[in-house]
Amino acid sequence: MAENRRTQSMLLDFYGELLTDKQRECFDLHYNEDLSLSEIAEQLGVSRQGVWDNIRRAETSMQEIEEKTGLIRRFESTRQTLKGVRAKAERLAGMTDGEAKSIAGQIVDEIDRIEEWD
Repeated sequence: MAENRRTQSMLLDFYGELLTDKQRECFDLHYNEDLSLSEIAEQLGVSRQGVWDNIRRAETSMQEIEEKTGLIRRFESTRQTLKGVRAKAERLAGMTDGEAKSIAGQIVDEIDRIEEWD
């Protein structure tokens, strides 16, 4: 369940601007704020069915866009590759001295800066 919420949150982060305001708001309140359909309906002054329809349309739209662009898939692949590179650089820094150790430390620092963008 947590992985599904993470996936939905990433869809919204990557593609949320392509949704209508109502779809984006309903989707955000449901998946990121963990509000029920009834709570969202009351807050927005719409029917529970209207909230459900907006969430489903948003989800379908964003999944279709992800299937075509693959941005999230590539993002996750890059993140995993960076983790591997970071682990190797840390290992190298522990095995060497002098300039090689310094360069390995710089690589780890650069990866840390890249990961801050997440």
